[in-house]
Amino acid sequence: MSQEPIIEVRGLKKIYKMGRVDVPALRGVDMDVYPGEVLAILGPSGSGKSTLFHVIGGLTPPTEGTVKVAGRDLSAMTDRERTDLRKRTVGFVFQKFNLLPTLTARENIEVARHISGVPHRSDDGFDEIIKILGIDHRLDHKPYALSGGEQQRVAIARAIVSNPPLLLADEPTGNLDTENSQAVLDTLKRLNEQRGQTILMITHNPEAARYCAHRTLEMRDGHIVSG
Repeated sequence: MSQEPIIEVRGLKKIYKMGRVDVPALRGVDMDVYPGEVLAILGPSGSGKSTLFHVIGGLTPPTEGTVKVAGRDLSAMTDRERTDLRKRTVGFVFQKFNLLPTLTARENIEVARHISGVPHRSDDGFDEIIKILGIDHRLDHKPYALSGGEQQRVAIARAIVSNPPLLLADEPTGNLDTENSQAVLDTLKRLNEQRGQTILMITHNPEAARYCAHRTLEMRDGHIVSG
């Protein structure tokens, strides 16, 4: 591709200390993600894909190697700079919805906008996002009144309300039944097709990867083994 990658990973290693034992989670990963694509990282539990997610998101430091997000080397940044990068550049979606139970869907989304520091504007595409997500009629409901799929779509809205160029999704359908999983995958696909949202999705589900992703990388034992 002629574009510069929005994510550039080179020689990435992550070793966890378990007492006196070193446990390698990543064993030298190289990969790129380009603007406007959906890339799926596929692999079983223990393959290193969630560790890769957390390192790329700046949530945990690597042991060795470099990660650049939007052209910025995470290892060369202060904690404050990495926090600011996450607020402005990266939206996170996790397997657990993590919605505040006492707030409505709309209020959950607005809290995320406030934390990001990006002010609301009439032209920021919020109404379009809500319609794409299919939750425009559910914004005044609290999480207990929403299905699992609706809660995850609210979580997605919360992640992209500040219009970050990159969305990181870690097992976004992991807690959902088949029907709600399909609704969430449809949502991610529409966000990419209609808004050009760049998405890196971690999944153990080959069908989810085939449905959403332009490319798939497969991980085993801390290595990318195909893709």
